[in-house]
Amino acid sequence: MSEIIILGSSNAIPTPGHENTHLLICASERNVLVDCGPNPVVRLEQAGLDANAVTDIILTHFHPDHVAGLPLLLMDMLLMGRKLPLNIYGLDYTLDRVKAMLDIYEWDEWPNFFKVNFVRLPVADRALVLDDEQLRIYSSPVTHFLPTICLRFEFKTEKKSLAYSCDTEPSQAVLDISKGADILLHEASGATTGHSSAAQAGEMAHKAGVDALYLIHYPTGRFASGDLLAEAKTRFSGKVILALDFMKINFAD
Repeated sequence: MSEIIILGSSNAIPTPGHENTHLLICASERNVLVDCGPNPVVRLEQAGLDANAVTDIILTHFHPDHVAGLPLLLMDMLLMGRKLPLNIYGLDYTLDRVKAMLDIYEWDEWPNFFKVNFVRLPVADRALVLDDEQLRIYSSPVTHFLPTICLRFEFKTEKKSLAYSCDTEPSQAVLDISKGADILLHEASGATTGHSSAAQAGEMAHKAGVDALYLIHYPTGRFASGDLLAEAKTRFSGKVILALDFMKINFAD
């Protein structure tokens, strides 16, 4: 059965029990890591998956809380004996900077390095990221501090779908990519430039007509404030859930 595993739920400031936001999408033989937290190997192992089982990585944008763990992950994959190619998807802006970051570590000189395929996504609405027998993924640009994408995951066996806002202000692109989805996973950092509040996430869920809203990328620990669930419910009458680290989302419930 396909599922989404929340590897981290916090905004840019992690706290004990809440790592920076990143996700694992599991569909048959494909395991897609969305963004790359500070210590991916440990988080993946805690989720019950060997890091070398990851087939694809989607990088939503080039902010440290979303890409900083990539060099360590690639090095650890090599040290753990990875041979299979790895696909890394992102916008030109993101991949150019990711490759520059990896060059600092002289990664192209690491011996016996496995093949990495950098797949450049267009800055376009509903751009096709990947499509196989079990899973189809689309991306669209959203409104953040730098080029960023939201995502839509369509699980063909279950005939279900989930949209993920990533970091963004309320965005027409998120609304468009969420329409007809069963679940919207939306950030709730607060109503500031480049981000959204829980109430704004609720408004997006209401307009998109989704069945359930999961809030993610929210302030945690001593930085948390207010009742995010109650705030979202002022705008959305469907099911609202606070995403937590290692929570699993599937469509059997």
